[in-house]
Amino acid sequence: MTVGGTAAKAAGPADPPGPVGGRWVGALSLANLGVWVGWFGPLQLLLARQAEQLAPDHKAATLALVTGVGAAVSMVANPVFGALSDRTTARVGRRIPWVVAGVLGGAAGLLVLALASSVAVVVAGWCLVQLALNAAFAALTAAVPDQVPPRRRGLVGGWLGVSQIGGILAGTALATAAGGIAAGYLACAAFSVLAAVPYAVMRRDSRLRPADRPAFRWRIFLTGFWIDPRRHPDFGWAWLTRFLMNLSYSVSTMYLLYYLTDAVRYEGDADTGVLVLTALNALTLLATVVVGGVRSDRTGRRKVYVIGAGLVITVATLLLAVWQTWTGAVVASLVLGVGFGVYTSVDFALLTDVLPTAQDRGRDLGVINVANALPQVLAPVIAAPVVTHFGGYTALYALAGALALAGSVLVRRIRGVP
Repeated sequence: MTVGGTAAKAAGPADPPGPVGGRWVGALSLANLGVWVGWFGPLQLLLARQAEQLAPDHKAATLALVTGVGAAVSMVANPVFGALSDRTTARVGRRIPWVVAGVLGGAAGLLVLALASSVAVVVAGWCLVQLALNAAFAALTAAVPDQVPPRRRGLVGGWLGVSQIGGILAGTALATAAGGIAAGYLACAAFSVLAAVPYAVMRRDSRLRPADRPAFRWRIFLTGFWIDPRRHPDFGWAWLTRFLMNLSYSVSTMYLLYYLTDAVRYEGDADTGVLVLTALNALTLLATVVVGGVRSDRTGRRKVYVIGAGLVITVATLLLAVWQTWTGAVVASLVLGVGFGVYTSVDFALLTDVLPTAQDRGRDLGVINVANALPQVLAPVIAAPVVTHFGGYTALYALAGALALAGSVLVRRIRGVP
């Protein structure tokens, strides 16, 4: 896998990105995988086990408290650290210091969780994990438009999608195989740190000269997070469409366990059923995520792939609404993976093409990443009353389909990307 050549240069933030090689893309993807391991080892298993251990009579409410507060921290941390990395003048570059500090801080937070003996300490530890790993994630994401030519961003977005899915699976596996809650946290911490080493050692980063850094003013810094959609309509539509697609996905997956037990009447172990569906979804996602990005790069077109992927996602959610059997759930999971595989890589490339300024890529991608985190907060607020009072699982997955369809249609409003 090669993306251009392998020569590095110290470029200013507004300079065209130079060629990058497969080693750099691999190191970037490995570091990204480490961040996802640090997030999803706890999210998939460890936090739930810990909530059950510390508050057995209120485990659901405890888990909701921990993850909800963490999600709120994530929404603030990502754009803030992205903006700080835009202004960093370290000799090694703008992004690498935040990647290193982020994974070390994330490991410290996981250590706090490993030693936690109360719910308050779990909340504090998880907030530290979210704060620190979002610093690393913001810097890694911003490195793509810094370094990768636009005609190769679909390919790189595809490999980042692979690392995301791989991180979720690896984090779950580490948490399961470690043999206990504390050991699981320590295993995830060690993996996150070690995975970032090759990227940091390569020392390929864009640099900002101190003379080029604008004077810091709190008012300008804070107001900069509002990117007026009237002045930057393509950015505004890209944010909205990503928000709708992620909200659809969050609504679709959040109640999957209860969907199997209450609607499908799954006869086996429902936990195993969810694992099977998740694995099938990951299988087709991995099969399409890089291919979709490569084809988008070759054709020079982004919107047609994003729209097509959104329509496939719509079909998958509607299958869950009307075909409430185990076979239907299997088919829908496979179809959903195909759609999100293409969407993950190509939409990321599209987003990097509509950033308002080269100087503020970290901040602007951080604002985009709010469209990933906010649906995780809103999905349970929306889903619970729909399932309980407004039509059950048929209405829930019909709503998810409508959200995905809206996200697909509105992509057409983006004018500056083919």
